[in-house]
Amino acid sequence: MGEGPQLKTKAPQYEPTPCYPLLADAVAVGWADAAGTLPKGTRVLAVDGPAVLDWTAVATGLRAAFGDGRTRLEFADVRTAVRDWETVRRLTETEQLRDDPDFARLAGGDLAELMDPAALAALAAPGEDGALRVLLGPGAALGDADVLWWADLPKRYAEAAVKHGRGRNLAAPEDEPPTLRRLLYIDWPLLDRHRDQMAERIDRWIDVTDTVFPASIGGQALRETCRSLATRPFRTRPTFNSTPWGGHWAQETLGHNPDAENTALGYELIAPESGVLLGDDASRCVEVPFQLVVALSPVDVLGPAVHEMFGTSFPVRFDYLDTVGGGNLSVHCHPRPDDMHSVFGWPYTQHESYYLMRAGEHSKVFLGLREGADVEAFHHSAHAADAHGTPFDIERYVQVFPAEAGQLYLVPAGTPHGSGEGNVVLEVSATPYLYSLRFYDWLRRDAADRQRAVHVEHAFRNLDPARSGAAVARELIQRPRPLRAGDGWREEVLGALPAMFFQVHRIAVEPGRAAEQRTDGRFHVLTVVDGQGAVITTAAGHRHSVHYAETLAVPASVTAYRVHNQGPDPVRLVKAQVV
Repeated sequence: MGEGPQLKTKAPQYEPTPCYPLLADAVAVGWADAAGTLPKGTRVLAVDGPAVLDWTAVATGLRAAFGDGRTRLEFADVRTAVRDWETVRRLTETEQLRDDPDFARLAGGDLAELMDPAALAALAAPGEDGALRVLLGPGAALGDADVLWWADLPKRYAEAAVKHGRGRNLAAPEDEPPTLRRLLYIDWPLLDRHRDQMAERIDRWIDVTDTVFPASIGGQALRETCRSLATRPFRTRPTFNSTPWGGHWAQETLGHNPDAENTALGYELIAPESGVLLGDDASRCVEVPFQLVVALSPVDVLGPAVHEMFGTSFPVRFDYLDTVGGGNLSVHCHPRPDDMHSVFGWPYTQHESYYLMRAGEHSKVFLGLREGADVEAFHHSAHAADAHGTPFDIERYVQVFPAEAGQLYLVPAGTPHGSGEGNVVLEVSATPYLYSLRFYDWLRRDAADRQRAVHVEHAFRNLDPARSGAAVARELIQRPRPLRAGDGWREEVLGALPAMFFQVHRIAVEPGRAAEQRTDGRFHVLTVVDGQGAVITTAAGHRHSVHYAETLAVPASVTAYRVHNQGPDPVRLVKAQVV
């Protein structure tokens, strides 16, 4: 077996909409079908869900569904039962980041703290003369209802809506313009916790991607199917976003988003945003949050030790950084542990690694400080670029290394780094993903022709001066180390550091051979980085194909599995696991 990566890959069979069958139910389509499942005698129906959802459209759909004259409806907007906006802001903001234009501390606490209990109780009072009382909006589940429905919108749609000025932030007044800052750092954490706390009570899950013909499933089927997934390998639905530096590899190689401006950021598995498709096929399915699968079966998915360390947070993420035909990423770092916890509110920090799936000719990776770099001068240059648009040579302060396909570059928190143009990076990292603290972004402009934000003071407060000089190449650009091998396969460690809680391995399998794997009580995440793909077969008999560039979650409960190479060429998979 050759030691180098296989750079020639066959035409991919990348599946952008992996879908998993429901247990004991079928996907219903339309508000009328959902309404038909409401038990007779229901007096109060709570319909809970994200703040940014078009709740007017939900009410319109329900009104039409129950418009047969036999059911009288009384709607109550739960958003009117929130505390006043100044109180909400005081409860959800910290003094340190209150005026920060880009970041906020991840909101703690529960959604109930933002509600007026007396106002909510009044809204939830049963309707008169047998009318069906419908509580609508985020927090509806906190009212005294007979039946609970969850109307959901995948987060990529929520983010797009807020970018275009649509929808509302959680507990915000109607005339308050929505912001991504509150959506990402305040709304999502609060609503995710609220949803997970209510998961056992949900009677119907409604995917409102299409507000006219939503897809829905029963609550029991939702829970049974999610718990079944926690015992077998599965994929989350990938999505690609465009950014000013983005490239076109995913469009040209994977056929993803061909009409988009670019495919810069590919979310293969990022727990706070990823979804799982449930149904017979992608044309008739519901999308449920990956995080809900974890919350319903944390020990099965994560394993006992990882669950004890991280609760229900899935701590590893896989994503793509595509700069093929694009530009350099910003040079940035991520918060060191103390700052991440005390300032930003994540209980663990954002260690990263870059696996180069593709490297352009003369492409670079920015990593670590130069030996003897003048940090004060670096700070001055970064500030002048931000405040006055003064360009500077980042390579005076930050090291550059040749981008080498098949190489892993470790990026502990506090390390300045960035991928150069012409690369495809598989980022194998800790789950926190919202706190990229930019030193320099090449004076790049955004879609509104404004200079893109950088975060000079945050970045320099978290800069780790120990990640500099020769130690960077020695410690952060490690050569593969053999770990295990068998007939026609081998596994090697690509990168590991005592400071980082996960390791990155690579499994190489010759055609017609199979690599034996054990989870040993901890989940694995796999991505095919070379070759056509493989078939994963578990000890329980579950089979799952995984093709080039696809990412697969292997729950801890799988215990043992085999990686079969049924293609004509060698295949390689990157594997991450918590150690």
